[in-house]
Amino acid sequence: MDARSFGSTGERVSVIGQGTWRIDGSLWAEAVAALRAGVDAGLTHIDTAEMYGDGEAIVGEAIAGLREEVFLVSKVVPGNATRRGVVRACEQSLRRLRTDRLDCYLLHWPGNHPLEETIAGFEDLRRDGKILSWGVSNFDVDDLEAALRIAGPYRIACNQVLYHLRERSIEHAVIPWCAANGVAMVGYSPFGSGDFPDPTSGDGRLLSRIAEAHGTTPHAVALAFLTRLDNTFTIPKTGRAARAAENATARDLALDEAEITALDAQFPRGRRPKTLPML
Repeated sequence: MDARSFGSTGERVSVIGQGTWRIDGSLWAEAVAALRAGVDAGLTHIDTAEMYGDGEAIVGEAIAGLREEVFLVSKVVPGNATRRGVVRACEQSLRRLRTDRLDCYLLHWPGNHPLEETIAGFEDLRRDGKILSWGVSNFDVDDLEAALRIAGPYRIACNQVLYHLRERSIEHAVIPWCAANGVAMVGYSPFGSGDFPDPTSGDGRLLSRIAEAHGTTPHAVALAFLTRLDNTFTIPKTGRAARAAENATARDLALDEAEITALDAQFPRGRRPKTLPML
């Protein structure tokens, strides 16, 4: 599956995208080359945020001349999420990204400003054509319900949350809620935070065996598993062009029922946590 409908927007968006958190830790030219290689390989869903250091500027350079090919997403930090603050923050992001619009604009996590103000700012931006849709990030079901009450149905385009093999707790309630309400679920940090299964461990050996059977990589197997559900997307980050090309192989990787069952058993989702994990 290389693309699917992005929530209620009707847009067809690449299931495997590209994240940019800490991409400015790579050499600038290498980061730009990695993003371009990803776009060339079909990873046209690019996610960034105003708090990602030079991330937006790197993306802006990478997509120069490619804007019409890209589904571009950025995020506002909660401290800027008043009605006017949302507009100002978005306009600054647009300048760094060298574009006149975002395909989707997200509230980075729930904050202290009234959600009514944030959503009003999003709607102002949407009316003016500076964003085409808006969504949220790190919202649990209670937060999503609050946003739905304010905005009404089919306004929340997506919810972006932590989702990797060792952190599947959103499968308990967040993913089902999003599916029932026409909201795309975008998983970030799909390889974890430096703790991707070692190929010599039991977890890693299973990934390696499945990868070998498909002629691909353990990372691609993980991405395929994490996007096996209809409303899910994922945004792996890399500063290397070769890894971006490897990630793209997951777009055409179809795991069979036995492989999904084995991965499900090896990486159980565990109990539903009291609070939504973010790191």
